[in-house]
Amino acid sequence: MKLLASTVLAALLALPAFSDTIPITLDIVNADGAPDGFSRSMVTANGTYPGPLITASKGDTLVVTVNNLLDDPTMRLSTSLDFDGILVDTGNSFDEGSSFVTTCPIAPNASYTYVVPLVNNQTGTFWYHSQLSVQYVDGLRGALIVYDPDDPLKDLYDVDDENTIWQVGDWWHNSTLPMLAGYVATGIVPVSDSGTFNGVGRFNGGPEVPFFVVDVVQGTRYRFRIINTSARNVFTMSVDSHNMTIIETDGMPTSPMTVNSLDLLAGQRYSVVVEANQPVANYWINAPYVGGSPARNLNQNATLSRAILRYQGAPEEDPTSPMSLGPADEELNALFEANLRPLVASPAPEADINITLSLDVTAGKAQWNVNNVSYLAPEVPTLVKILDGANSTDDFNVTENTFILPANKIVQVIFPPSEDDEEHPFHLHGNNFWLIKSNSSDEINTDNPIKRDVAGVGSTGTIIRFSTANPGPWFFHCHIFWHLQAGLATVMASGLNETRAEVHPTQAWTELCPSYDALSPDLQ
Repeated sequence: MKLLASTVLAALLALPAFSDTIPITLDIVNADGAPDGFSRSMVTANGTYPGPLITASKGDTLVVTVNNLLDDPTMRLSTSLDFDGILVDTGNSFDEGSSFVTTCPIAPNASYTYVVPLVNNQTGTFWYHSQLSVQYVDGLRGALIVYDPDDPLKDLYDVDDENTIWQVGDWWHNSTLPMLAGYVATGIVPVSDSGTFNGVGRFNGGPEVPFFVVDVVQGTRYRFRIINTSARNVFTMSVDSHNMTIIETDGMPTSPMTVNSLDLLAGQRYSVVVEANQPVANYWINAPYVGGSPARNLNQNATLSRAILRYQGAPEEDPTSPMSLGPADEELNALFEANLRPLVASPAPEADINITLSLDVTAGKAQWNVNNVSYLAPEVPTLVKILDGANSTDDFNVTENTFILPANKIVQVIFPPSEDDEEHPFHLHGNNFWLIKSNSSDEINTDNPIKRDVAGVGSTGTIIRFSTANPGPWFFHCHIFWHLQAGLATVMASGLNETRAEVHPTQAWTELCPSYDALSPDLQ
């Protein structure tokens, strides 16, 4: 422990003097819970689902100590934490948290401290979750909010605090190890039992768990930060009788756009402003979802996925209006992602390198492929191989699906149109990207595209561009974690020489792999 403390101290001393450090302790424990009324053992941070809210301000540094106290053998016993959407500098890539890409998992009864500087004045709505196999399906997920004291859109809202965060997620009654075994045996992705809103849900035939209540005061404008913490499901958000004005997409401020319905793929986040301008009453917040055929899980009833918007002075009861899936067709003003624009317009840089990624599934198997390669996590993490001298694709297994890229270039990734009927939310770790062509439209926009870090890939095709000015091995994968586990992933490894020059890991990080490798399979 003295060695761990000294390495963390050295990292902190290297930080800019103006930054505040935010100490956080997360005890990763198995705890019994019943988010939708069905009791089961879960993987949690500090015993709760969702996990504790992490907050910081622009320029701060998160110092997150993870104590792995897991002991339930029906789920994975090691763990690793990813801070989804947080930009990571090359020199700190070893603390990025991607198992077998930038790090090894944390063994049971061990601790590790992630030092995460919030770089490039980054602010916005993010989240954290386990990045080991499909472990976060068992509950290890929570919100991470970085506030901006100088938010250029702050005049649009009055309230933005811990009570205005909406975390929606899919929930399963079975634990992940048997579900994963079933997926491998059949090729059929598990279908969730329910959906949860801030950790509360219902399922067919289950108890009437009280819906989560969001309290508002008439005449007040609220910034609601919506996070889809799913491992599969797409959530469609709306509030009866209210509009939503989008002002943030995946941590990036966007030009205000008013809608009354918006979809969130797994891993996506939006901030919306809702004005409490209706008569004092209770209103449904609708959060229906899709993710596989409900016929495969009769517990599922997406209509039950919802919360209550309760005006001060309204009775403490459910809304009297019917539970709907959202606005009727004649009233629908849904978000089309391609219509979003950045708050400050700027063109996307021209591409230096073009990569085409074609996705397909092996029929009847739990195997997804990118350019005919199904990703398989290596025993030695990508970053370790790079630090040990890897220089070309020949130094990586074919199944690592690693693209070697030069530093300081603009890479365009083209996902061709697909006949697959499921939209794949592709997520880039440690960075974000320009969305040149959204899957929601045929428009190609290089003049003023938004930047985000999760974008849907599907029927009409998607084009993104990202910069390799931040070298390192960055995981780029489907955020449907069942698909990721089945191989729908790549690693974008840029600037290998620059990475070796800038990355100087701590001794505690260096010890993670030997400790994990020494474990018996049942403890991994």
